[in-house]
Amino acid sequence: MTGNPSRFNRIDNLFGYASLDECFAVYNSILAQIGLPPFTKATRIYYRQTPDSGRAEQVSDGAQITRLDLTTNLSVGKNNTMDYIKGLSTLRYRNMIGNLYANGMTADWQSPKGNNRLIYPCAYDKANELELHSLSKVKKKYGEDSEQYKYLVGIINYCREQGVVRLEQKVRSEQLRRMGARSWGLFEEALIRKLHDDFLNLDKRLQVNSMDIQTISEQLISEDIVTNTKAATTTAYYVYEWMNGKKFDFSKSQVKTHRARLRKIGIDIKNVCDHSKFSPVVVSNIREIKPTPLLVPAWYQRPKSQLIKLAV
Repeated sequence: MTGNPSRFNRIDNLFGYASLDECFAVYNSILAQIGLPPFTKATRIYYRQTPDSGRAEQVSDGAQITRLDLTTNLSVGKNNTMDYIKGLSTLRYRNMIGNLYANGMTADWQSPKGNNRLIYPCAYDKANELELHSLSKVKKKYGEDSEQYKYLVGIINYCREQGVVRLEQKVRSEQLRRMGARSWGLFEEALIRKLHDDFLNLDKRLQVNSMDIQTISEQLISEDIVTNTKAATTTAYYVYEWMNGKKFDFSKSQVKTHRARLRKIGIDIKNVCDHSKFSPVVVSNIREIKPTPLLVPAWYQRPKSQLIKLAV
């Protein structure tokens, strides 16, 4: 069975289910409606031989998970979403390179070869996503004067006012296998949370500031990354060479040192310099983007849990 359980019978999925048990309860309620047996938790792991390669493969006596989508909503403030997403796209994640979409409202990460065999991470403007992919469908189905349409417009406006950026990871089957997280019931969900926390912590290396104009060398000193002007100037000079297309030898210790310093302020000279995403001066208008978890408004309609219904 495929599909987003947090979206089932709902017009949005801004806030969804927070556990696998809740998700499987939705799937099982659907199976019950069509007369099929429910998914069950695994209790044992078996090994079988695959016909193609002959190597052993793990299977279990319960439901097998082939993909998990992990999501978190962050509030970065009104009119800050594009700046925040642009900043994130300059950083590497799990050796994957950030890619900013042309509209500036989505970024994703891919391997140097351009694929995502294990995990597909992305960050996007949630208001824009709902407007593009949901609003017209709800309008067509229920009408512009319907409560459903007005409710969705309210959600979009809330996302826009709060500056909602959704961080999302599609965890594929091979990654789940490596983590021992394919069999429902036989692994701790803390494993999955740890993986997602690593992605959420990506912006800890990001300086998305609209401060008074600071040169790179000044910022290195102000962040206590270096202790003197000479070291800061030397490291900053690497950025100017990088912007002019110089290729560095990353096997050299001094190059590694300067790269490590610059990564702490969100600049990675191992990436190809994209002038549309980077400026040698950090400019802002006296506002600092501080992402916080998005609060659920009192009027929001949370998904209804199927756990109690199934237990009756």
